[in-house]
Amino acid sequence: MPAEIQKISPSAWAYLGDAVYELYIRNCYLMPPKRSRYYHQLVVDQVRAESQAHQLHNLKPHLTNTELDILKRGRNAALRKPKRLDPEVYQQATSLETLIGYLYLTDPQRLKQLLGYIELDES
Repeated sequence: MPAEIQKISPSAWAYLGDAVYELYIRNCYLMPPKRSRYYHQLVVDQVRAESQAHQLHNLKPHLTNTELDILKRGRNAALRKPKRLDPEVYQQATSLETLIGYLYLTDPQRLKQLLGYIELDES
């Protein structure tokens, strides 16, 4: 594991993970073709903190001890107090984004494997 990646803060991993996760979700909903407005609503529903917290709950049984440690670091980095939702939900969503960002940089194959466990709403 490159030392440079370890120097990156968990909040920076979460920043990257947020973008990677949204791109993954957008890609999942691309087929079959839909109207742009419908794509947007599907994606927004999945990248909301509440949905991310739910996905994290489903992923936890598949995570290694190292990955669980990354989640803890992400949770501890979520210092902002959101106004519209439970701080615990926000921490869980940030933890998921942190793990995704970390794995994107360190182990893309493992990230792909874990994202395969994500259960999307097909509506």
